[in-house]
This record gives sequence, structure tokens and C-alpha cells, in this order.
Amino acid sequence: MATSRSSDTKEVVYEWEGKDKNGKQVRGETRAAGENQVKSTLRRQGITPTKIKKRRMGSGKSIKPKDLAIFTRQLATMMKAGVPLLQAFDIVGRGNPNPSVTKLLNDIRMDVETGTSLSVAFRKFPIYFDNLYCNLVEAGESAGILDQLLDRLAVYMEKTEAIKSKIKSALMYPITVLIVAFVVVAVIMIFVIPSFKSVFSSFGGELPTPTLMVIAMSEFFIAYWYLIFGGIGGGVYYFLESWKRSTKVQAFMDRLMRKLPIFGVLVEKSCIARWTRTLSTMFAAGVPLVEALDSVGGAAGNIVYAEATVKIQQEVSTGTALTAAMSNANLFPSMVLQMCAIGEESGAIDHMLGKAADFYEAEVDDMVAGISSLMEPIIIVILGTVIGGIVVAMYLPIFKLGQVV
Repeated sequence: MATSRSSDTKEVVYEWEGKDKNGKQVRGETRAAGENQVKSTLRRQGITPTKIKKRRMGSGKSIKPKDLAIFTRQLATMMKAGVPLLQAFDIVGRGNPNPSVTKLLNDIRMDVETGTSLSVAFRKFPIYFDNLYCNLVEAGESAGILDQLLDRLAVYMEKTEAIKSKIKSALMYPITVLIVAFVVVAVIMIFVIPSFKSVFSSFGGELPTPTLMVIAMSEFFIAYWYLIFGGIGGGVYYFLESWKRSTKVQAFMDRLMRKLPIFGVLVEKSCIARWTRTLSTMFAAGVPLVEALDSVGGAAGNIVYAEATVKIQQEVSTGTALTAAMSNANLFPSMVLQMCAIGEESGAIDHMLGKAADFYEAEVDDMVAGISSLMEPIIIVILGTVIGGIVVAMYLPIFKLGQVV
């Protein structure tokens, strides 16, 4: 008799050991609502359990896009190798080091096991699987080429994550150095400058203006260090949380990032690369243009391109050619427009957009390398100026004292 799974029943993974009909020692894992259910399941299989214990899942880390990209690649590889879908989910879930991913995959597997299609099971978790992901999986199920579309999806996610990683690495170096510089300056102000101040007080003469300024800054740091560190830490935390949760702040920052010197060009090229890569992937999967544009705007990662995509979709739905609609948006370079036009004429728009995405992904790689090498001397000059200025200001009275002597 089949046991119905209640939505209120929390199932967990149990590890068990036992003996089969031939007396051979066997072990394995079973997902169930309790030990009694495990025992009854094993007995039906002719296994006499000797030991059953609940597997400790741990609290688990959050599920990141990189985890989903790895899962998609593993699932695509196993399906191409002919592994059944449910067995593939078992293998991927059991081998994943993140318990949160394991739980997510087990939930999806149980939905599929009860007859739900894979795309519908994915749509129950929109926080992890967006419309683009679900639409491609649905197209693959309908056409019977799920393994091929999962492979395309894995390539798309890997390239998207690679672009994000490169941009983060370009920004991380200067931010890290500036944070370390601020900490070093704060230590000098709080612990080093007061020692010089006690020495200068014995001179009895008038101190130079730069020295007085540095001493005043040191006294301010000592008096209000908790406000300075608390204000900066709280301000950064509040800003990042607002950026994450507030649509208005996100829109402001997306527009601001495009206007920044040097970094603005990098952001723009990365958005174009993701936009063209997403549309190319959707076209290759056979998704209609108007429906494909639903997912393209959000995948670009910038509200400017999301808003432009909505206008492009509206124009395309009324009969305007894609190239003309993209040209009206005034966001895409002439090279992308020309390749799109060639693709429309030749019927190979997915191939041409893919080539455009390859070009701009290479441009992002080159820019990240150039920015990294450019930022290094700039940061050294800034740090040398700040710390060198403090040192010179503190030694000026000693130099003057030597001249008097």
C-alpha cells in the first residue's frame, strides 16, 4: 500500500545498516518521515535493519548561483550519459557538500517522482530558478532534447558567473587595499601620533601647521573612534542592505555605475555580453522572440537594460524588426546591431548574437586585466601620499629643531 506524503510531514535522510535475505551486510540511505517508515520500507525490500540513524544535515550554507551552475552541468552530463532523471538527482544531491542544495534537490526529486514535470517542479522555487531557466527546461521537455538544453543552460550559467567573478575581482583589489589603508591610518592616529605629541610638548616652541593638523586629527580619532568606526560600518551595512532590498536604490546605482569613469564601460560591456548571451540561448532553444525577451532584461543585471528590453518587446510585438527596436533603445553598439541585422536576414540570429556575446565577454576579460594593472600604481600613489604626508608632518618639528641647534 502506497503511503501518501502529507505537506505537513517533514522527511529527512536516514542512514541504515542491515542484512539482506542471504545474510549479506548491506547499508544505504533512505528519505522518510521517521524510523518506522524506514523499517517498513527495508522489510518490503527483504532487508533486516540492524542500525538506523538520522543523518546530520547541518544548518547549511545559502544556495548561490555558482551552486546552481554546477548542479546544471552535472545533471546535463549525467542525462547525456543516459542516467535516468530521478537517479541523476539522487547522485547529484548525495554528492553535494552543501546541505541546503541537497534538501532543494530532494524536494524537486520528490515532486518529479509523483508525476510533476521537471519545469513545473523548478517553478516552485522561483528564488533559485528564474523564468529563463524554467522556460528552457520546459522547451527541452516538450522537444525531447532536455539533455541538450541543460547543456546550453549550463554553458550560459558558467559564462555569466565567469563575467560576474571577473568584475568582482576587478573591484575587490582596490576596495581591500583602501580598507587596509584606513585601518593603518587609524592605528597611526590612535596609537602613534600621541607618542609624538608628548615629545613635542617638551619642546615648548610653536609647531608647524601640518603637524598641528595631524595632531588635531589624532585627537578627533581618539575622542570619537567609536563613532567613526561605527558610523562607517553602519553606513556601509545600511547602504548594502538598501541596495539589496530597495528597488529605487538599485535603479539609482545601476544608472550611476554606467556613468562611472573606467568602471562604467566595464559594466556596460558586461551587460551587453549577458543580454546577447541570454537572447542567443533562448533563440537556440526555440523560444519565440517576444516570450524570450521576458527573461532577457532581468538577466542583463541592470535596470537600464531591463527597462529598454520592455520597450523592445513592445515594439517587436507590434511588428517592428528586432534590430530596429534595439536601435531605438540607444544602448547597443553598432557592431551588435549589425550582427543582429545579419542574423535576422540569414535566419541565424542565435549564432550571430552568440558571436557578439563571445566578443564582449573577451572585451570584459581584457578590461579587467587592464583595470587591475592600472589600479595598482594609482593606489600606491594615493597610499604613499597619505601615509607619507603624515610621516613628514610629524617629523617637521624635529627637522626644525635640528636647524636651530
